[in-house]
Amino acid sequence: QVQLVESGGGLVQAGGSLRLSCVASGRTFSDYGMAWFRQAPGKEREVVAAIGRSGGSTYYADSVKGRFTISRDNAKNTVYLQMSSLKPEDTAVYYCASASYSSTRYYTKSGSYDAWGQGTQVTVSS
Repeated sequence: QVQLVESGGGLVQAGGSLRLSCVASGRTFSDYGMAWFRQAPGKEREVVAAIGRSGGSTYYADSVKGRFTISRDNAKNTVYLQMSSLKPEDTAVYYCASASYSSTRYYTKSGSYDAWGQGTQVTVSS
């Protein structure tokens, strides 16, 4: 069974930075694409960033492009989300997810992921 454990969330002022980490166990981490999603109160879960299994391909939502960076360390079974220039609208619970399919590509739809972390709260104050 796949387990994903996120860490690194917290309270930060607008303009600040945070780095989220997600450690995976239970299957061969390097075989699967990963992603970060977020869900704000009253809103649907949305993809923030996604990365292919080798780390060579990445995707970013327009709202975070140029501010967030997704990366992975397959030796450590860990995916990261470096967040900079944070805005109050980035406030949400952030989830990491592992793709359902072993493929070189990344996926941007939540239905393409079958394992989810418990979420970590990110709060950006103005």
